[in-house]
Amino acid sequence: MKKQIPNLFTLLNLFFGCIAIVFALQTQNINIYMNDEFSSSFNIPESISFAALFLFAAAVVDFLDGFVARLFKASSEMGKQLDSLADVVSFGVAPGVILYQLLRMSYMREEDGLDKSILLFLPAFIYSCAAAYRLAKFNLDASQAFGFKGLPTPAAGLLIASFPLILHFSNAFININDWLINKWVLYGLIILLSWLMVSNVPLLALKFKDLKPKNNLPIFILLGIALIAAILLQWLAVPIIFIAYIILSLALKNKATS
Repeated sequence: MKKQIPNLFTLLNLFFGCIAIVFALQTQNINIYMNDEFSSSFNIPESISFAALFLFAAAVVDFLDGFVARLFKASSEMGKQLDSLADVVSFGVAPGVILYQLLRMSYMREEDGLDKSILLFLPAFIYSCAAAYRLAKFNLDASQAFGFKGLPTPAAGLLIASFPLILHFSNAFININDWLINKWVLYGLIILLSWLMVSNVPLLALKFKDLKPKNNLPIFILLGIALIAAILLQWLAVPIIFIAYIILSLALKNKATS
């Protein structure tokens, strides 16, 4: 029974991902305000914000399942496969649905926005396909213990999950709301994140190698950035942390090869 405890955490990750999808699909209460020049503003539905919060909960559980597996010495091949299947839902499909809805909202701000073809929103699921490919690739590669090849799906999923929370809750002094509901920005992010996930770009695995601070300096730097950004920028801290993670990983790569 003890060996199944990590799998229960993994299934909870999957469960939270399913709930996130349900909330992300319930967007019938979008409020759009049009003026004479056909520009618009809207209140982002609370349901998408709840979807995002469940994705962050899924990320916490996703971290804990590995910790619990090591604590109980209950790692297994089944657990590894189950973890990837759960991640496909929580950090592949659910963020894809959020992207779909954000694209939909972006077009709704335009004249005749309600009549746009569904084909304009479907590129959101390119992200989901890339996430699934990334997870399958990760399962076949045993060399990614202390470094990733390509962007981890939870990192990409949490970046996307932060967008509704920034739009709905953030009162940070930097306003990027118009960028987050800009269709071209969203299309660009879909392409960039999909490429990063399926690529072999070396990125940090945020795991402590040992107890020596010197050997874990990048993690402490990122934690410092995360703490300061969270205090100053609220949910906007998530994209800042993501960018810092990419820059720090690339900087360490260049230092290692120089």
